[in-house]
Amino acid sequence: MSKPSWTERLFGGFKKTSERLTENLTEAVSKAKLDDATLDDVEDALIMSDLGPSAASRIRARLKEKRFGLEISAQELKEAVAEEIAAILRPVAKPLEITAFPRPQVLLVIGVNGSGKTTTIAKLAHLFVEDDYNVMLAAGDTFRAAAIGQLQTWADRVGVPLVRGAEGGDPASIVFDAVKKGTAEGTDVLIVDTAGRLQNKRELMDELAKIRKVLGRLNPEAPHDVVLVLDATNGQNALSQIDVFKEVAGVTGLVMTKLDGTARGGVLVQAAEQYGLPIHAIGVGEKIDDLRPFDPDLVARVIAGVA
Repeated sequence: MSKPSWTERLFGGFKKTSERLTENLTEAVSKAKLDDATLDDVEDALIMSDLGPSAASRIRARLKEKRFGLEISAQELKEAVAEEIAAILRPVAKPLEITAFPRPQVLLVIGVNGSGKTTTIAKLAHLFVEDDYNVMLAAGDTFRAAAIGQLQTWADRVGVPLVRGAEGGDPASIVFDAVKKGTAEGTDVLIVDTAGRLQNKRELMDELAKIRKVLGRLNPEAPHDVVLVLDATNGQNALSQIDVFKEVAGVTGLVMTKLDGTARGGVLVQAAEQYGLPIHAIGVGEKIDDLRPFDPDLVARVIAGVA
């Protein structure tokens, strides 16, 4: 049996959002003409699919401007909605590019425990290795023994080195060792795992500040990227994590994971509209190649059910 294509996997990942939205959009155009009542129904459908009130209002306004009073089929409506979702997503679709000089480019990867952070690091490493970059990982989450072991397993699988220390060790000193090693060996990308303990914001903030200070001593530009991993199954909670981590860690971009068919994928649109942070990649499953750079047009069409 042939492996499903990326588009098919995306359809599976956004299944819940897409089915709910397309069903509601089909109901909305039973009146055939795009009048105010139909536009109200469309806006409600978008909000119920987790795209958020701001994006829903923006899409409604654009549809009114372009199509008000005209006859419209369910298919045409879905395509029009897909185009407006893409217009929201395109400005934030930015792949992670390795441009740092001197090397390595340092990616701090942050996120709450359970968000898929460690597996996302492995998948990002895999993407970079596929593009012929030299990659090194650093186990900066020293507070969970499982995190270090899990990262070692993934590093071995991807075929990249891991700099690690003892459980409960000082994350900043591990990062220091990793940057020195990466610089000496000419590593292109250093991906650093960090603790995900949001329950003590102050402690996390202090720890990240210490890591930044150590990085700054070795490479004033580092960290070059601070990537927040979000679990799409968390819906609105994922958005509140952006607020906290922006304040605590200076997030520069997002990766959305666990788009597994039960996820509330519409929050991706809400995140784009609300925060405007770059979305680097999205993940649809646990396998090593289940994370890809974010394609706004494809995702928009999948959400609206027209890909």
